[in-house]
Amino acid sequence: MTRRILITGAYRGIGAACAMAFAASGARVALADIRKPDESADAAARAGAVEVLTLACDVSDENAVTLVGEAVLKKFGGVDVVVHCAGIIHEAPLLETSIADFDRVIAINLRGSFLVGKMALGLMEGSAEAPARLIMIASDMAYYGRETFSPYVASKHGVLGLVRSWAKEFAPRVLVNAICPGPIDTEMLGAAHMSAEWRARELAIPLARFGKPGEIGELALFLAGSGGRYFTGQGVGSNGGSVMP
Repeated sequence: MTRRILITGAYRGIGAACAMAFAASGARVALADIRKPDESADAAARAGAVEVLTLACDVSDENAVTLVGEAVLKKFGGVDVVVHCAGIIHEAPLLETSIADFDRVIAINLRGSFLVGKMALGLMEGSAEAPARLIMIASDMAYYGRETFSPYVASKHGVLGLVRSWAKEFAPRVLVNAICPGPIDTEMLGAAHMSAEWRARELAIPLARFGKPGEIGELALFLAGSGGRYFTGQGVGSNGGSVMP
C-alpha cells in the first residue's frame, strides 16, 4: 500500500528535505506551509511522489489545521505518517524580549505542535502490527538551554513533553517521536535570524560543521520505516555531538 504522508513547514529547510525524502520513497505526499508552494510540489513530483497535495496552513490557527486534516482525509482517505516541521526561532536577551515575541514563538512552535499533533492523532488509525508515525521537530537546545533564546528553548522543551505524553497515550498503534537537530544549514541559521557570534558557537561541536537538511530527512524516513518500529517517546539527536545524553 502506498503510504500517505503529511509534512508541515514543507517548502523550506528541514521540511522541504523531509518532503523530498518521502517523495523519493514513492509516497502520496501532502505539503502544508504558510508560504505559497512555489516549485515545491513540482519538485516532489519529480522526486517520485505518487501524488502531491499542496495546502496553505498557519499551524497556530486551529481552523487552518483542521482544514488541512479534512483535506488530507478527503484526498488520501487518511494519513500514515505526519512530520511536523513548521517553526520559528527568536534570538534576543530576555530583557529585550517582549511579551509579543514570546507569544509568537509559543504560538507557532508549541501551540502549533499541539494542534498539528492533535489533528494527526485523530486521523491516524494504525495498529500494533502496522503502527502509524508522528514525528515532531524539536531541537538540541531543548536539552541544554541557551541564553538569549529562552522562548525558543521553552517551546521546544514543550514539544518533547507532548511527544512523551502522546507516545504513552497512543501506543502501540501510533509511534510518536521527536527529532532534535543540532545546527542545520537552513535559513533559520542565516544572518536574518541569528548573530554571527551564535553561528560561530554552533560550530563549536565535535563534528565542527552544520548538518544538512537532507540528513534530517533521512532520519525522518528511518523513523517512519521498519527500522523505527521500536522507537517511541524518543528525542532522536542528529546534532554533530552538541548533546550526548
